[in-house]
Amino acid sequence: MRLLTTLLAVAASALFADSPPAGFTPLFNGKDLAGWHGYNPHSVAKLTGEKKDAMLQKMRDEFPQHWSIKDGELFNPGTGAYATTDKEYGDIELVLEYNMAPLGDSGVYLRACPQVQIWDPANPKEVKNGAQLGSGALWNNSKGAAGKDPLVLADKAPGEWNTMRILMVGSRVSVWLNGKQTVDHAILENYYDRKSAIPAKGPICLQTHGASIRWRNIAVREIGGEEANKILASHGTTGFHSIFNGKDLTDWQGAVSEYEVVDGAIYCKPKKGGNLYHKDDLKDFSVRSEIKIPVGGNNGFCIRYPGKGNTAYVGMCEIQVLDDNYDKVKGKIDPRQVHGSAYGMVAAQRGYQRPIGEWNFEEVTVVGPTIKVELNGYLILDCDLSKVDMATVMAKSAHPGKDNTHGYFGFAGHSDPVGFRNLSVKVIDAK
Repeated sequence: MRLLTTLLAVAASALFADSPPAGFTPLFNGKDLAGWHGYNPHSVAKLTGEKKDAMLQKMRDEFPQHWSIKDGELFNPGTGAYATTDKEYGDIELVLEYNMAPLGDSGVYLRACPQVQIWDPANPKEVKNGAQLGSGALWNNSKGAAGKDPLVLADKAPGEWNTMRILMVGSRVSVWLNGKQTVDHAILENYYDRKSAIPAKGPICLQTHGASIRWRNIAVREIGGEEANKILASHGTTGFHSIFNGKDLTDWQGAVSEYEVVDGAIYCKPKKGGNLYHKDDLKDFSVRSEIKIPVGGNNGFCIRYPGKGNTAYVGMCEIQVLDDNYDKVKGKIDPRQVHGSAYGMVAAQRGYQRPIGEWNFEEVTVVGPTIKVELNGYLILDCDLSKVDMATVMAKSAHPGKDNTHGYFGFAGHSDPVGFRNLSVKVIDAK
């Protein structure tokens, strides 16, 4: 975070005075196309098998015909597939400069997903699409979604160099154009599948779209899990208050003897269990926690738990906390058992946990019958339990607490030393 704050204070004109900022790796050497290839995800989105392979190879083969080096800059006349990094990236900070011709239209694809928009705000043909609002927004997001339009108009005139900085953690994206913030921690939607989160990794693509554009001083800094968690925790903090003092289980009830506090975190004791829950009876709320899951680890969040019984059934639900590789370690599981799922009722998306041994950042929001789970910046569950067909739930088990309107928040045990820390809750006003 300190590095990010420092960078934001640097004038755009001085950012690349001699070399990339400390901690950044150049993506373009100013001499050749090393590290890049041609790729347009739209061209292969509906292709499979040999046809897809042939198109991928064609774009690679034709790449040098459309992209070239001029005066140490990466140049494209507005034709061909996009310049795409050979390497795939997860959480990053990306900095670059671009210079686009009048009436131009371009963009930066993150993990091959469209896009941080770049276009000419003075193009009269694009007024219907909002070009007059400026560049630097997530234009391919749904209408009305956060990030769809830029917060400010920050473009320089066509023919001038623009400086862009992109901070991406999970699917959360922030953008600064010429030193002005145009997107603030908005979710980049998956253009190819609106119901799914974007991939955890993917290449960076520089779009070409009908007009010439030049690029230079392209550099990236990969962000580790600890910093990513701090970035996620720094946003949307209003209304949250701590429910764990980091020292002992004051204000916690239930299976207190089955849990312990170690190094500022609550752990279920090995081979112990039971429901540990906080004293506050909650209606609508959001809860934030960092979670560390051991190999094959299993626990869960108690949601609107009444204080007695199995929270997965007598509570509104149990939000599963589980090693993403659990089935490889301990055996096959139902999709509605994966991490983040409303246990046995609604399956969460899988594949967004950090490596074993690292802390994950998770936020669960409960409003009425709806539940959202965001893990490491990815929305992995968005469901309405009132719409669940109980005849289809796992093992056709009864869930008498599914429609609970209030209850306790806590942990569901299951005998594995899963850790929880930095716990905070925000009560959501019924209005």
